[in-house]
Amino acid sequence: MLIIKKEINIKVLIFRTFFFVMKVAIQGIKGSYHHKVALEFFDDDIDIIECLSFDDLVDSTSNGLSDYGIMAIENSIAGSIIPNYSLIDDNGLSIIGEYYINIHHNLMVYPGVTINDITNIASHPMALLQCKDFLKRVDKIIVEDKDTAQVAKRIIDEKILDTAAIAGLEAAEIYGLDIIKTNIQTIKENETRFVVVSKSADKAITKQPNKASLKFILSHKNGSLANVLNILSNHELNLTKIQSIPIIETPWKYSFFIDTTFSDYKKYKEAIKKVSLESEMVKEFGVYNNFKS
Repeated sequence: MLIIKKEINIKVLIFRTFFFVMKVAIQGIKGSYHHKVALEFFDDDIDIIECLSFDDLVDSTSNGLSDYGIMAIENSIAGSIIPNYSLIDDNGLSIIGEYYINIHHNLMVYPGVTINDITNIASHPMALLQCKDFLKRVDKIIVEDKDTAQVAKRIIDEKILDTAAIAGLEAAEIYGLDIIKTNIQTIKENETRFVVVSKSADKAITKQPNKASLKFILSHKNGSLANVLNILSNHELNLTKIQSIPIIETPWKYSFFIDTTFSDYKKYKEAIKKVSLESEMVKEFGVYNNFKS
């Protein structure tokens, strides 16, 4: 972790030398979990580009308006955010890093408001899903919104007294809300994995990679998937994720998105060459550093 922070800080210093500030696109606004990841992965002195959808985030990054984008890709409770795999794929983005954070959801309101005063609870659909058990116990109207922190900001800006937001501690601190219930997520160990994407692979950040994200489409040979998995195992690659996604143009045919860790980069490259022989197509989204302990 210290290595990448040092490398990124050097990169930030280079940007500053030429009078640029690194632009990082996030889904949501300041105070969101994406904002928290951006600050922890890079540093505080970055220009945050707020995007209210993942499509806007990808557009900002692929069109060069942002240097990097932060995208949630999977959650330990809710599972994979499948559309984001396709967004990365379809827009030719590279994954240059990843970051995991524990998600602690809180119920927050306009200062002085109590839980008996509210009739609505609003948040991003993923946050609502992660707090399903808590929401079942309260007799409130559940409202889906675009972003956790945006709801918190709107409550303050518009002095909304009948609505509570579900968001992180940072949103309450930035916008000045009262937290009336803490850690309301169903499973207390609630972790989300974020990927850092860029228009092209950034070699300065991936000097010593130990993880890769790939997509492959299998050939029609019998046992192709089993053969691919055996190749990875024989080359000492640890498959940490496999996600099948339908190929829209070809009904009942699937592409596979995989994450794999390795300790020997040479063996990884050898494995990918052999996987190519078992596949119609292999695409490497990124080779980067795995920080999950």
